Amino acid sequence: MSEEPTPYIHTEHHRSHRSGWLRAAVLGANDGIVSIAGIVVGITASGASHETILIAGIAGTVAGAMSMAAAEYVSVQSQADIEEADMAQEQRELHNNPHNELEELTWIYQQRGLDHALARQVAEQLTAKDALQAHARDELGITETLRARPLQAAAASAAAFCFGAVLPVLATLLTPRDRIEFTIVVTTILGLLASGAFAAWAGGAPILRGAIRVGFWGALAMAATSIVGRLLHTHIA
Repeated sequence: MSEEPTPYIHTEHHRSHRSGWLRAAVLGANDGIVSIAGIVVGITASGASHETILIAGIAGTVAGAMSMAAAEYVSVQSQADIEEADMAQEQRELHNNPHNELEELTWIYQQRGLDHALARQVAEQLTAKDALQAHARDELGITETLRARPLQAAAASAAAFCFGAVLPVLATLLTPRDRIEFTIVVTTILGLLASGAFAAWAGGAPILRGAIRVGFWGALAMAATSIVGRLLHTHIA
């Protein structure tokens, strides 16, 4: 008796599973670099002392990390609440109107290119295996890979913010007062270019374009805070 051939499984490497934490981490790191660098550059331009600049950078890091974590958690939790409400509604519909739900699933597969007979067969088999999962994936667009994870997003965002903020804070600590602004600008732009390049690489996007995009907006933010700092210094003086 011949054995059934072993099916060939083609392995592919996708990046969609990174979308949840990667988005939060990239946002946090860039915000940490730009926000703290902007604070440092702005306060330096206002004529503050070295100690004041350093304290402002550290305080901004703590406040920014907490703010990023809270905002990310609330935002992603709102998405999770919507997903849970939709899943609960779908569960009720499956219990109260199983025939209508089967017809709905059949229609969805027809819209994707299957003929009615095959669409019905697919709908029946997937419903028999896990009706809620089938509707969540194919009707609601909710998958385990892309589901909202509030704690993961909050932790990634806060940690990345601190990691990004370390660059301008260390530059402030190690640089003489009269060279802080120049050093911060240079190190921050380099850090943003590296951050943009890493985010693009992790997401499978063109690395150079990602680096330039992030570097441009960071440089613009620092220019704006420097102008504000100089204006405040002029008025205070």
